[in-house]
Amino acid sequence: MSELIISVSGLRGIVGETLTPEVATRFVAAFSSKLPAGPIIVGRDGRSSGPMLSRAITAALTACGRDCVDADVAATPTIGVLVRELGAAGAVQISASHNPPPYNGIKLFGPTGRVLDAITGGAIRDAYFDSQADWAAFDQIGSISVAHDPHEPHLHKVLATVDTAAIVTAKHRVLLDSNHGAGGLLGKRLLQALGCDVVLVGETPDGQFAHVPEPTADNLSGIAELVRQENCVVGFCQDPDADRLALVDGDGRYIGEEYTLALCVQRAMADPATRGPIVINGATSGMSESLAQTAGVTSFRSAVGEANVADMMIAEKATYGGEGNGGPIDPRVGYVRDSFVGMAQVLDLMTASGKSLAELADALPKFHIVKATAKVTAECLPALIEALTQQHPDAEASSGDGLRLAWPDKWLLVRGSNTEPIVRLIAEAQTEAEAQALCDGAAALI
Repeated sequence: MSELIISVSGLRGIVGETLTPEVATRFVAAFSSKLPAGPIIVGRDGRSSGPMLSRAITAALTACGRDCVDADVAATPTIGVLVRELGAAGAVQISASHNPPPYNGIKLFGPTGRVLDAITGGAIRDAYFDSQADWAAFDQIGSISVAHDPHEPHLHKVLATVDTAAIVTAKHRVLLDSNHGAGGLLGKRLLQALGCDVVLVGETPDGQFAHVPEPTADNLSGIAELVRQENCVVGFCQDPDADRLALVDGDGRYIGEEYTLALCVQRAMADPATRGPIVINGATSGMSESLAQTAGVTSFRSAVGEANVADMMIAEKATYGGEGNGGPIDPRVGYVRDSFVGMAQVLDLMTASGKSLAELADALPKFHIVKATAKVTAECLPALIEALTQQHPDAEASSGDGLRLAWPDKWLLVRGSNTEPIVRLIAEAQTEAEAQALCDGAAALI
């Protein structure tokens, strides 16, 4: 990441290089200038640069006349719930998600407690580039208060979506790997409230990641083995800001992130209260789509990105949704990807079915997804898309979010990343070899 990356939902950069206190203060001042009246919540994940950025951001917001509520370390979905709970004008979450330790970032929430939509986010991005700010006079500077328990409202909302008493009775032994991010604080409380015997790994939110923070199979090999050694029925693995969840079964097998959403969708489709239209993004496995079809409900595919999924969920009155990166979205809790929703609802599914995580995962519709990346400048992407379209005239092509080529039994998505200067190649088919061939064929054109 040679430059600061700014999207409609926030920004990311290297602390001290592309992301400095001056950049952070200008960005949140622009954010404040576009919000309605009211306080702004400031939270962060466990990164060591978080306290410094939090102080700089809080100073800038109070200098704009905003009262600030300091939530300190809290998960991204927790911040979304807190916005609605306190009636705040918005929130700033300081996190770089799964990026390495030198990075940090800013994610922006609007007054509805979800990440900003494209129109609002675009206006704030433009205001930042124009250096817009509404600095307050000396007698109108905002105040700072502390949210003494920012996690409690989120905890209650998640517990309300499951049969808590039944899960408590089951007495599951589980492992929670928060990898020194924000997830351990609420994760421990949630799992204990569900009566679990919890093995905690990386509970302290100090940003000292014990493994590479993105919860992939390679990065979680040690955790997977620990799940087996500790005789746990499931391993829950969060990313640093705890909006994504990967699963490990009791045998130490990495189940992954795509299955998190699929299992949550399966559970939602079995409950009349939540059986209804679902929304997934264009890069998410067709497992959820197939489950919805079996349940007799409509599924929709949005552009990649949490804000796009949330927009379509609201427009289509969807009862469930999410992204295949381990981010279920349950509207009863909030329109934010939520690892805590994933943990509670996977345990609920295991309890109600009497089946192990391995049995549940193995019974899902069989698809194979392959994800790859390539270094391509933004200027070269249109030519790649044109070449792929011409190479596959038999596919149904859709644009607007890169290029998605769909066949009855497979699909390929090629799109520029919103957070890194790369192009993502994602394919799914009924065999891994076929999915890999689709990615390899696209890469060969670069």
